Amino acid sequence: MRQGVSSRNFPVIRKVDPMSMEMSKPVPRSGILDIAAYVPGKEHAPGVERVFKLSSNETPLGASPKAIEAFRAAAGQLERYPDGQAKELRQAIADVHGLNIANIICGNGSDELLGLLCHTYLGTGDEGIITEHGFLVYKIQIMAAGATPVTVKEKDCTVDVDAILAAVTKKTKMVFIANPGNPTGTYVPVSEIRRLQAGLPKHVILVLDAAYAEYVRRNDYEAGLELVSANQNVVMTRTFSKVYGLAALRVGWMYAPVDIIDAVNRVRGPFNMNSAAIAAGAAAVRDQAFTADTVAFNLQWIEKMTAALEAIGLKVTPSVTNFVLIHFPDVDGKRAVEADDFLTSRGYIVRAVRAYGFPNSLRMSIGTEEANLGFIAALTEFMGRKA
Repeated sequence: MRQGVSSRNFPVIRKVDPMSMEMSKPVPRSGILDIAAYVPGKEHAPGVERVFKLSSNETPLGASPKAIEAFRAAAGQLERYPDGQAKELRQAIADVHGLNIANIICGNGSDELLGLLCHTYLGTGDEGIITEHGFLVYKIQIMAAGATPVTVKEKDCTVDVDAILAAVTKKTKMVFIANPGNPTGTYVPVSEIRRLQAGLPKHVILVLDAAYAEYVRRNDYEAGLELVSANQNVVMTRTFSKVYGLAALRVGWMYAPVDIIDAVNRVRGPFNMNSAAIAAGAAAVRDQAFTADTVAFNLQWIEKMTAALEAIGLKVTPSVTNFVLIHFPDVDGKRAVEADDFLTSRGYIVRAVRAYGFPNSLRMSIGTEEANLGFIAALTEFMGRKA
């Protein structure tokens, strides 16, 4: 060392381990970054004074006044933890549907319950079957659990039972069916659902997502209650976000065999629902008169909107839900995008469904009378323009 020069002035050179560089920050486990995050429909139209949100299948009639009253009453005890078993809500559901409360579990929306199912029953090396136009959350939760999603084709925008059965392998542990489907609005008759269950190995769980069941008025449709009651490998999930108008509170429930309920309860958060959601949900499901009015309003307008859309030259997939899937003439594959932009500029926000396999289609939720009529007028104006 040279005189008068301190060793502290020279940097210390150390050999760097490449592995330590790669692990210099937390890294998600394998497969997580391969998941495409769920992107909700847009809510705003910048620069537009009056906006009608028709992108999220929300009910235009809102929640039952009794549910709103129960929600407000819950504000008086915010310092208290909610009931970890959500017994008031589970009992209300059991009473209304004639079910055993022991077979019901409630969650922070049906999305949470779908995720809990996957984390409880799926792992590395397992497969979960989904359909090409199915709810995107299925694929997300399958991958989050470390399993592999297997996508099968649908037929005429409808779940194809034969395609599902043909995709079953020794690795299959779960099958997801949205019935009715979203964004298609179509449904599978109960005879086909029974045929599907009968063709699955007994250890494979058939998940029936019946988020829109309350809207269906078809004699050959069943949400899945009887199938769950008669089998050990079928579960049904439902939501309060649609017909009951409680989307802001995130209320969902699942009806399943007690063994599955027991397993899911072991990984469920101890207070996965808040007190206001439990109280409002219980009041909403018991107010079946309000629910009937909501369904009647939707039935009236789903027919009117379908006829009006077809009258201006658009194809509409027949829907049994509270939304319609609108298909545009293929003009360089851009017609739906242009229509979406035009409608947004007029204050009508709908859902682009490219991620669901429909690049030239839009999904429109049934809204208020004002919103529905205004939407048709705006879309008629758009279709009258030169492409």
